[in-house]
Amino acid sequence: MGLRQNREEIAGSKMFVYSQGAEWPPTISVGFANGSVTIIRGDFIHDRGTKQRIVFESQDPITALQVRQGTTKVLYIATLGKISSLVISGKGQGQPVRTVDNRGCHPGCMTFEPSTNDLIVARDDAVYYYGVNGRGPSYAFDGPKKLVKTYKDYVGLVCPPRVAQISKSKTFRRLGADDVDDIFSSSSFTLLDTDLRYVAYTEALPAPPKDVFVIWDELFLLTEDGKLFRYQEKTLQQKLDILYQRDLYILAINLAQKYGVDVALQNMIFRKYGDHLYQKGDYDTAMQQYLRAVDNTEPSQVIRKYLDTQRIHNLIDYLEELHEHNKATADHTTLLLNCYAKMKDTEKLDKFIRTPGELKFDPDTAIPMCRQGGYYEQAAYLATKNGDNELVIDILIEDLKKYAEALQYIWRLEPEAAYPVLMKYPRVLIEHCPTEATKIFIDYYTGQYKPREDVPAVADIQPEASGGAFQSLSVLWTLPFVGGRKDQTVPAAPVPKPEAELVTNEAPEILPLYEKPKPRSAFSSFVDHPTEFIAFLEALLKQTGLAHAEKVDLTTALFEMYLESANKTVDKNEKDAWQQKAKSLIVESDVKNTGVEPSIDTSNVLLLSSLSRFPTGTTLIRERASLYPDIFRSYTSAKDTTGAISALRKYGQEDLSLYVLALSYFASSDKIIAEPGVKEEVGTCLQKIDQERLLAPLQVVKILSQGGAMTMGMVKDYLATNISRERREIQSNRRLADSYRTETAAKKNEIEELNTKPIVFQARRCSSCGGGLDLPVVHFMCKHSFHQRCLNTRMGVSVEDADCPICQPGNDTIKRIRRVQIESADQHDIFRRELERSTDRFGTVSEFFGRGVMTVAAPTE
Repeated sequence: MGLRQNREEIAGSKMFVYSQGAEWPPTISVGFANGSVTIIRGDFIHDRGTKQRIVFESQDPITALQVRQGTTKVLYIATLGKISSLVISGKGQGQPVRTVDNRGCHPGCMTFEPSTNDLIVARDDAVYYYGVNGRGPSYAFDGPKKLVKTYKDYVGLVCPPRVAQISKSKTFRRLGADDVDDIFSSSSFTLLDTDLRYVAYTEALPAPPKDVFVIWDELFLLTEDGKLFRYQEKTLQQKLDILYQRDLYILAINLAQKYGVDVALQNMIFRKYGDHLYQKGDYDTAMQQYLRAVDNTEPSQVIRKYLDTQRIHNLIDYLEELHEHNKATADHTTLLLNCYAKMKDTEKLDKFIRTPGELKFDPDTAIPMCRQGGYYEQAAYLATKNGDNELVIDILIEDLKKYAEALQYIWRLEPEAAYPVLMKYPRVLIEHCPTEATKIFIDYYTGQYKPREDVPAVADIQPEASGGAFQSLSVLWTLPFVGGRKDQTVPAAPVPKPEAELVTNEAPEILPLYEKPKPRSAFSSFVDHPTEFIAFLEALLKQTGLAHAEKVDLTTALFEMYLESANKTVDKNEKDAWQQKAKSLIVESDVKNTGVEPSIDTSNVLLLSSLSRFPTGTTLIRERASLYPDIFRSYTSAKDTTGAISALRKYGQEDLSLYVLALSYFASSDKIIAEPGVKEEVGTCLQKIDQERLLAPLQVVKILSQGGAMTMGMVKDYLATNISRERREIQSNRRLADSYRTETAAKKNEIEELNTKPIVFQARRCSSCGGGLDLPVVHFMCKHSFHQRCLNTRMGVSVEDADCPICQPGNDTIKRIRRVQIESADQHDIFRRELERSTDRFGTVSEFFGRGVMTVAAPTE
């Protein structure tokens, strides 16, 4: 049951009765025109047990009574002169009346706000609120009031005729009627939203109002002519549309926020307000509204407006907000960076790219823009934070030309990440940082590479200089993106001291495991840097467990660099030192010395030695390959007779053909034969040729006669010896021929006698057992006689077919030799091989004729 207020005549006096129906028994507060207030408690329905007590007296008539409900009930008493309060129930009861305000109100102009339990008093100048602690805010609304009533969030005011112009109010705006200046002669009804400070509705009434009340959650107004008006509240959207039409966007925003509408609708109001302000030329305030509506606004619409007006600073604000809300695209990032560049606002650019936490823009778009605009440090920072190591090196080397910092950045990468960027600019790094670059190559290719973990010393960190520019990119090396390590935090861009003052955190000596690249892949990196290349090759050759192919590549390359260094130097001692190093490589790789496969490419060494005019290398390789004729020819082609003689003495026993070559060389020129020691070597050569039968005398004579430098005295002994030997051989051959003829004739006579004459056997003892012969006896044509029992003939062989046991082995051997000769007559390849290997081919042919392989075998029956 709600509150109600009645007016009655009791005992001829006006009184204002206020009853509270929510409690039992009820308590009624009655205010009289004589200024007294009486409280009546009891059962009014049955008229039993009622008690009344005067609690307030005043000289002014009572105009209104209201009770604040709660554990402590407070009665508010209004007169024309003041407003007082009195505790009528609960704690504080019995205390004296307290003055709330020294200004009163007219009858019907006081009520309570149900939602806040605040007292509302309507006076001619304003509407006042009173809380527990006293007077609260007031809302100006000029004009006399007849009645005040609350409905939801509104305060309804009934104003008598001749109300002051509402348009004169400085606080409230008119929303209910288009024109209120023509309603002076009639009463009006107005609804105020005191929270948002606007007039929600106002109208002129056709008749004076009698009462305003709320029932069924709707507002009704009863006029004195008996008409009842019902008022319905418009929907929120209808209210907003009205506000849009009147360009009251601030009020629309407050209204939407009051009703707690969703963010999308609020953003739409912000955007409309921004469009309104933009059309009025208030670009800065309009941008503030666009920023509030950034989540539900098409960015291109706002960007196009501010690009057309060249409001770059406003555009920067909007683009930054897009990035803050993760609404930015690559084009937005590009535009923002262009704006920074155009405004030359390095400080904002640094702040933008160094936003803590995850980047709110696409670094792949921002980095190229920074590079194009000349902001290389910022581009390097973004690339580092994005973990793009290769791009960081590109910027450091191509744009900033900071080669040392690029190398230090590579030092801090994990092996898998360091190798690609190291091999992208190897020559540039070696050119500008030869020592440090060579060291990183050596460490990486020997498997000793370990990422450095140097960080600036805490005591050395200084505040960043004003302007936000990067003082050194060394601060980027501790970012959690480098080399895949994410357990560090991003520093606040300190400016480190020079590198020499860095404090190194030594980690345990645990080398990372990675696959070492092939040494050959680094060779091209050291072009035009022989000193660094030699250091690199020597360091790699000191490793153990190198693959043979890799060792060959390294040794051959190092040999080439030694010869190149020797050829470039003009100091003889230094040249000899380099050549000695080159020689040691060949000697150390000799299979005869090491017992393993050669670790140097002999063909390349021969070529390099020849091109570099390093005969020692050529000689060593040819000697290792037993190419003694080539060694000898290298001396003869250089007309180095002394070297040729030395080679002949050193290698002659290994290869006898050198004597033939030496004889031809010595006999080729008068100058050569006149050199010291040549004539003695000629005699030695002839002696060796004669001893080893290397050449026939006619071949020797032909060689000696070609140059025309030899005299008969030089070869007299050789010729005499050969002629004498030939004569002896001829005589020996003649004697052998005579003996062969005599022996052949004797054999023929013997065969003839065996075929034509009887044979007399005179043996008396057995040729086998030595005992005297007794029958049966077996005699053979070879004059051997045996007891028949001593023959041991094989099973199935008769005595007539048996062979002499003594002569049989020899006969079998002759038969076997003959059979082999007959079979070999068809094996011509044997004859060819023997002919190729023979130094006396005529003798070989004669030998094969003697074997009978050249005769045609008689056909067998």
